[in-house]
Amino acid sequence: MGLKEKRAAREFQENRLDSLKKQIFKAAKFEFEIDVNWDTIAIDDYAHLFDQTWPLVYFEPTIKAFKELCSDELSQEAIQEDLKKIIIQNYGDVHNANNFATYNKGVLTLNHSPILNAANQVDDRAYSIQNAIEKEL
Repeated sequence: MGLKEKRAAREFQENRLDSLKKQIFKAAKFEFEIDVNWDTIAIDDYAHLFDQTWPLVYFEPTIKAFKELCSDELSQEAIQEDLKKIIIQNYGDVHNANNFATYNKGVLTLNHSPILNAANQVDDRAYSIQNAIEKEL
């Protein structure tokens, strides 16, 4: 990660991250840890896209999924009892929504390229999150 990417990542952390986290917590109706592996999502030569693609790839699908998942009391309580953390990362440049989300022992891992298929698969990634959690609870 070069200086451009470090600057863009810091800008995102300082100006966008808190608002996006609040939207996730509002949709889930409780708060939990969100761990972003900045070194893996801040890929070289794409700093100019971070502000646009990171919300589309990681945050908007998560907000949509939790709005759906936590829409009834039973599901919301089950998720609140089990979910401890979300990990956002990019290992292997996954760009297919079917392989985006895994859920294991209270940890939701979102692994996806921070730039590939950003706008195209928001709903598919939301479904992947929902499906991963529902299968394990």
